[in-house]
Amino acid sequence: MTFPKISIITVTYNSAKTLRDTLESVQSQKYKNIEHIVIDGNSGDETHKIIKNYPSVKFISEKDDGIYDAMNKGIKHASGDIVGFLNADDFFNDKECIGLIATEFLNDRKVDIVFGNIILVSSSNVNKIVRFKKSKPYSQKAIFNGWMAPHPTLYVKTEKLNKLNGFNTKYKIQADFELMIRLFEVEKLNSKYINKTLVRMRLGGASTKISNIIAGNIEASDACKINGYSGGIRFIIRKIMSRLPEFFLKHK
Repeated sequence: MTFPKISIITVTYNSAKTLRDTLESVQSQKYKNIEHIVIDGNSGDETHKIIKNYPSVKFISEKDDGIYDAMNKGIKHASGDIVGFLNADDFFNDKECIGLIATEFLNDRKVDIVFGNIILVSSSNVNKIVRFKKSKPYSQKAIFNGWMAPHPTLYVKTEKLNKLNGFNTKYKIQADFELMIRLFEVEKLNSKYINKTLVRMRLGGASTKISNIIAGNIEASDACKINGYSGGIRFIIRKIMSRLPEFFLKHK
């Protein structure tokens, strides 16, 4: 039985304050067949200095055209069988997370996608849980009722991502949502949900700002339309309403 090589891509830009936590989180995983790639947008802070302490990390630093352009660069540099993304202010919930993900791919070779749960924590206190995003197994057209696999927990076979040419950089906020439409709805890839918290995400990223939430919902509606599905105001309302339980669920 061959253990899959997993490429974890981290996109950074002046993220020195939190980057070390992300790097240590990957280094501490018990599963060791990991390639960690950091795509940096030519940061002007201490990022380069920090990275020098992690010689096993593949580091590329150059100007890019936004987060999703940088993620696409990461996919191109990935040599693993499976690709996932861990943002520069996020970290794994524990040391077993990548091992759990790898096991699902090992147990069923037909599985193309694995994902799990995520918790949002305070940027000033990572032990303070603000919201709990409990996902569930994918069902047909669930995306158009507001369902979405938490992107930082999403791991996909590299060959599938390459076939789809990665993220559509037309979208600056919801390119991950648009990609999921293609992965789950258009390509109908096989997925497996792990009912475990895999990632802790600090609040304050691009997708959590109010102005970006509004713009993001408009982008998500357009992403539906370009893939042959109806978007519009009804879709946006369903998407917003589907997130309300996150504010009341308690993480165990």
